[in-house]
Amino acid sequence: MFLRKSIIALTGLFLCIFLIVHLSANIILLLPQETARGLYNAYATTLRESFLIKIVAYVLYLSIILHVIYAIQITFKNRRAKPKKYLENKLRQNSSWASQNMGLLGVAILLFLVVHLANFWARIKLGLGEGVRLDDNGHVDVYEVTYSLFQNSYYVFFYTVLMVPLGLHLHHGFKSAFMTLGFYHKKGLNILAKISLAYAGMMSIGFGIIPLMVYLK
Repeated sequence: MFLRKSIIALTGLFLCIFLIVHLSANIILLLPQETARGLYNAYATTLRESFLIKIVAYVLYLSIILHVIYAIQITFKNRRAKPKKYLENKLRQNSSWASQNMGLLGVAILLFLVVHLANFWARIKLGLGEGVRLDDNGHVDVYEVTYSLFQNSYYVFFYTVLMVPLGLHLHHGFKSAFMTLGFYHKKGLNILAKISLAYAGMMSIGFGIIPLMVYLK
């Protein structure tokens, strides 16, 4: 059990780092279209052609798979344990809603991830669905794919709303990951709680507001 929780913690922290990088790239979308297209497509091309980034991408895929599988296993194991009623009530009194429903939040994020990958990764990386043209510089026009999706009000709504469970999941998961790995310094935990809240807010608001701003361009 400890090994599984440690893997969830380590993969979760790695995914947290990835989200920072991903959000930094998505900020390019807020620039004027003539500037954003070139920068975004050049960035995407660099990611696809860099050998080092390819290795990081495989680590990312593996991290997602392990994080999801072990989280599901632990969630079902905890449910099968069926703690006594008084222990369950005590747990609810001393834990947040997010901590009690990490499995539910995880399912919502997994749903988002499947839809997101189907619309971006599968189309651009695997060549599935409608073909993607090249821009004036000969780069795959990832910007056009992204911009077109963010002009779809249903997708923007779906994307933005699901940033709420992402924020809740990150808020609890970020600080819990450090505790799982043995970080129990009293003052440090208070600081970590504030960092977790700031990080979760930055990620959920950042990712949530970009589609809206692109849609309203």
